Amino acid sequence: MAGIIVYAPVINGIGGNLVSIQSSRISTGLHKKYPSGEVPDDRTGCYSPCLAFFGSGPNHRSAQVLLSLVIPGQLIFLFSIHVLKGAYTLPSPLFTFLFISASVIQVVALLVIAEYMVHCLWRKQKDPDSYSIPYLTALGDLLGTGLLALVFVILWCSGNPGST
Repeated sequence: MAGIIVYAPVINGIGGNLVSIQSSRISTGLHKKYPSGEVPDDRTGCYSPCLAFFGSGPNHRSAQVLLSLVIPGQLIFLFSIHVLKGAYTLPSPLFTFLFISASVIQVVALLVIAEYMVHCLWRKQKDPDSYSIPYLTALGDLLGTGLLALVFVILWCSGNPGST
């Protein structure tokens, strides 16, 4: 489990930074178009997690782009860790797959939560930039560390040394 220390900043940093960008974009869009407390019509009824990624607005496209950055970004960081000798062995294919999967799950969850949280805060006349980003990055750290721990538990249970 010692390898978790090397990978925790990577999974937490990527997730937190990407969701901060999205939260700021949504907040800026609300500041430009709506008075405090008023939200777009498609955000007044029941919330669907699909709204974070599918639609015609600029925030939908940016969520898709941010999500598409996860896999190549994490692969670069995995390779960088190996090259800098932060891990003693090359990550196994199973570890790489599980780590990338955990990263994607984390970022998807954070982007969906950001979409809901920013609009909810705006509706309550709170500045989303001040309130959402700290909560989202903290939640990203919690999710990232939990998912990374799960990755190492799966590796341990499978007998695969991964990159520990």
